[in-house]
Amino acid sequence: MRILISNDDGYFAPGLACLAEHLARVADIVVVAPERDRSGASNSLTLDRPLKLRRAANGFYYVNGTPTDCVHLAVTGMLDYQPDMVVSGINAGANMGDDTIYSGTVAAATEGYLLGIPSLAISLVGRDLKNYETAARVASDLVQRINCQTHHQPWLLNVNVPDVPYEQLQGHEVTRLGRRHKAEPVIKAQSPNGETVYWVGPAGREQDAGEGTDFNALSLSRVSLTPLQIDLTQYSQLGALGAWLGQ
Repeated sequence: MRILISNDDGYFAPGLACLAEHLARVADIVVVAPERDRSGASNSLTLDRPLKLRRAANGFYYVNGTPTDCVHLAVTGMLDYQPDMVVSGINAGANMGDDTIYSGTVAAATEGYLLGIPSLAISLVGRDLKNYETAARVASDLVQRINCQTHHQPWLLNVNVPDVPYEQLQGHEVTRLGRRHKAEPVIKAQSPNGETVYWVGPAGREQDAGEGTDFNALSLSRVSLTPLQIDLTQYSQLGALGAWLGQ
């Protein structure tokens, strides 16, 4: 099994190192990650300048671009083979509910999926972020199980792991994405030279966090696994839009 690993926190992130260490025990790995933190980059591609691929002292490759750039570059140009799987993470923080739209972690996995490769994004959920080992063990278990299965289509899985010791996990749960309230307002501040600047505010609190959601699973110390899709079509409005246009 050959696995391409990426993330959005940068090639120096502790979650990436822990993930690579664990997956190297069960697969041949290559790591291609952004040169700096690109959290919130979503699925953006760099089209206004060339990308540069460099190799760090630890053997990880890094790119002066986005998480999507990293996976796209690796699969379509750098590697002389197609990986069996793309694993993105371990993200330092949750990617649940509406977070998935903005997440660079999810975006890296999505790019692998769009290129026809089974992919998963894995995130560690908590305040202290002390248990990357737990998330890495979960990732290792999942890739081995996925590798043993035959599916008609590649899966794109969004995995969120509670920040607890592995032995304290209360199992796994297949979930749907919950929903948050709208984000908090931007935060106005003054720069050192007196300019008014704005920081994007924190994500809103959970709005839809009931049974069956990723939010609920994490509140019960369960690993949340959500299968994602890319089709954004609002099928329920196709007829209404056609009627509005007189079709």
